[in-house]
Amino acid sequence: MAPIILRNIYTVVPSEPTWAGCFPLAEWDLVGTITHVPTVYFYNKPSELFQGNVVETLRSSLSRALFHFYPMAGRLKWLPRGRLELDCNAEGVSFMEAESEAKLSDFNDFSPTPEFEKLVPQVNYKHPIETIPLFLAQVTRFKCGGISLGVSISHAVVDGQSAFHFLSEWGRIARGEPLETIPILDRKILWTGEPLPPFASPPQCERKGFEQPPLLIGETDNVEERKKKTTVEILKLSKTQLEKLRSRVNASEYADPARGFTRYETVAGHVWRCASKARGHSPEQPTSLGICVDTRSRVQPPLPRGYFGNATINAVARSTSGELISNGLGFAAEKISEAIKSVTNDYVMNGIEYLKNHEDLTTFQDIHALGSTEGPFYGNPNLGLVSWLTLPMYGLDFGWGKEVHMGPCTHDGDGGSLLLPDKNDDGSLILATCLQVAHMEAFKKHLYEDI
Repeated sequence: MAPIILRNIYTVVPSEPTWAGCFPLAEWDLVGTITHVPTVYFYNKPSELFQGNVVETLRSSLSRALFHFYPMAGRLKWLPRGRLELDCNAEGVSFMEAESEAKLSDFNDFSPTPEFEKLVPQVNYKHPIETIPLFLAQVTRFKCGGISLGVSISHAVVDGQSAFHFLSEWGRIARGEPLETIPILDRKILWTGEPLPPFASPPQCERKGFEQPPLLIGETDNVEERKKKTTVEILKLSKTQLEKLRSRVNASEYADPARGFTRYETVAGHVWRCASKARGHSPEQPTSLGICVDTRSRVQPPLPRGYFGNATINAVARSTSGELISNGLGFAAEKISEAIKSVTNDYVMNGIEYLKNHEDLTTFQDIHALGSTEGPFYGNPNLGLVSWLTLPMYGLDFGWGKEVHMGPCTHDGDGGSLLLPDKNDDGSLILATCLQVAHMEAFKKHLYEDI
């Protein structure tokens, strides 16, 4: 593909003065993924109805959006014991302008390729963290007149729900519309920097969401598994295929007739079983599935609409490969359902208490695992399957129409997967998954043949 040439780099700051100062991050901001999450949007050539300049429209509206979402214009600072605080210093975000002789058609079906990474600003975590912008954007203009917008957003500051909230409001401002939902920036709602209220009974600090996943039988670490070559596939499950899976799982002895299993529980169970088969595990091999659960409606009282930060927590389903394969899809779906149901207000509060009392949080942070053998690893024999099924990820319009495609552009290594709704809203789902090269073909075979 034709090279991508960087033309300009700008720093965009809030359009008006904002509150300045430091505040601590919530416990859920400090663990798991604290690096940047990249996504990319593709647009057809703007029609003649759009009279503005694309770059100026994006830059000026971004500046106005940062006034309302001013934490995004700040910087992180390390504190002792693996803690971070957010310095709201209005240093701004990075905005890049690039161009290419390539055409949108060169991207075929928009499956992630190494070229995708060139469309999104890259972050060098070897630099001091207080110098790294929390939000970076790159607009690339193609020979055909099409446009891509790649963004990288710090997961230490926001989760998926909040990230798409910010992007959506940026688009509204670019179109000359008022904010739809004012961001709630007060993290004390989640007891940030404050002691928790008294417990009715002493908390039983649950460590299940923080324990390291199981290793392959016979191994004492996952060093060799981390080294193995991986590949990414974007796999579609049609509405008909999903209906077959849900019909089977909800007819199983494990289903609750009053509720049934959700789309996520069904597909995640199917993916977990197929991965265990493809990896050729022995029946007694322990395996876990990492699940990202939004707690906004699970805490008491529920978080207010527009809460801006991280409100997701990891839940973990556990089994053995033999149990998963021999007991059928309903068994796997029930394991996942039980893990999700366990995320109650008490679970969240216990988790916060556990993290507040933990001596050092670095073992829970992905930034320390980059290029090393440390930190969380959900590769073989495990999986991590994040759901974007309920996120407002589509329809980002800055005044020249909605995107023709959006999606993730990198992956988390072996075992990292995303479940997305199809943009056409036809009831089908998209599975973006990364597995070892040695396992991918067998996984795809089982994924479709076992429906």
